[in-house]
Amino acid sequence: MKMIAWIVLVIGLGLTAMYVKTGLAAEHELAWLNGWMAGPILLLFVAPTLFSVANKLGGGLAALRGAVPRQFAGAPIGMGTVVGVSRTGLSVNDQPQLDIVLDVDTPDGRSFRATARQLVDMTELAAVRPGALLPVRYLPDGQVTLAIDAAQHELQAALDQIQLAKGLVTPKQLHIAQNGLDAQAVVLAMAPTGEVRGDRSVVRLTLRITRPDRSMFDLVQEKALPPSSIPQLQPGSAVRVKYLPHDESEVTILTSLVP
Repeated sequence: MKMIAWIVLVIGLGLTAMYVKTGLAAEHELAWLNGWMAGPILLLFVAPTLFSVANKLGGGLAALRGAVPRQFAGAPIGMGTVVGVSRTGLSVNDQPQLDIVLDVDTPDGRSFRATARQLVDMTELAAVRPGALLPVRYLPDGQVTLAIDAAQHELQAALDQIQLAKGLVTPKQLHIAQNGLDAQAVVLAMAPTGEVRGDRSVVRLTLRITRPDRSMFDLVQEKALPPSSIPQLQPGSAVRVKYLPHDESEVTILTSLVP
């Protein structure tokens, strides 16, 4: 599309030159109304419109390729909770463009509301719903875009720091998550305590953890869990955990960012 816009621009410049030359050489004013008028029309109206459309489509195609807009390259990652979604009316290849309103939390403890304008595949619309947690890249002025280019370890690191900044995990729990041994566990029991921390319910979990040497130990501990984690921790569920081999008094449970 942008190539077509450049071709139209060049043609428009050529025709406009002929239009001016013909008009100046004429002896009466009506001579300006000639076939060369197509030049100014292309230059003033058609070419700018084509460039505008090309820029819109270019941004959309970049998103489809898994890239982010250039100004967000390398920008820090935050986590946004969806609070509202609306269509802009634009679509590319049957993929609607959405304005996604998010409450964004950053690793340094800040929170702000922002809107990400994004093309979303029809099959993924269910994931962009109020209450969903989506990773974003953000700029100092509050602009955001979905972090569709980020690696899983980047997302996990950002989520860990945000939870620490909000007091949802302790420094010890973060240390376990970053340096502990990987292990498998089975949920033996889960019971709510009735306590709520922010938007998280505190539950008492009974876990049976399998060490790397295949021996096992049981552990009961309380965890403040986001609503998305509750279905993953029902009795009988197998989960990944981390723990310190010299201190088995606490484990960190690894659940999916978006189930």
